Amino acid sequence: MTRGLRVMRDGVTALALLAFLWLIAAKLNDRAETDHAGQFHAVDGDSLNLGSERMRLYGIDAPELSQTCEREGARWACGREAKKALQALVRPGDTRCGGTERDRFDRMLVICHAGGIDLNAEMVRKGMAVSYGAYRDEETQAKVEKVGLWAGAFEMPRSVRDHAPRSDTRGIMGPLGW
Repeated sequence: MTRGLRVMRDGVTALALLAFLWLIAAKLNDRAETDHAGQFHAVDGDSLNLGSERMRLYGIDAPELSQTCEREGARWACGREAKKALQALVRPGDTRCGGTERDRFDRMLVICHAGGIDLNAEMVRKGMAVSYGAYRDEETQAKVEKVGLWAGAFEMPRSVRDHAPRSDTRGIMGPLGW
């Protein structure tokens, strides 16, 4: 009987030790959210700088800075317009961006707010960025309302980055995404 109790005690001790080690590992992997506030500068339609800190708006993808799109039969500088739209949303002293992860370019992935508005969502809602894993409802709204990029034809920003710009219509998106 004593041997059985000893085996049980050792088993419980081992389980407690494993649970303790798991808690330590979980705590080490738990990254605190980094919160930034200050005078942000829009680099393009989905990136901000605050001093030397580079940030990428999480869950959205805006046209490349040099990208052009088509609306009412005319080309327009949608990349530059997306940058202007983001800069207009950033409010001095009232913008806060927070995140816990970094992308492959070491930019902090952030969700930003100013004046109670989620800037990431607002860029998609205005049609100046597309959903990139988040903000699908806002993208649907922009498509239905035919605002920003969705008012004409454009190449998805990802496609522009992945391939040299083409003169044909492959990869061009219409107001409904095709």
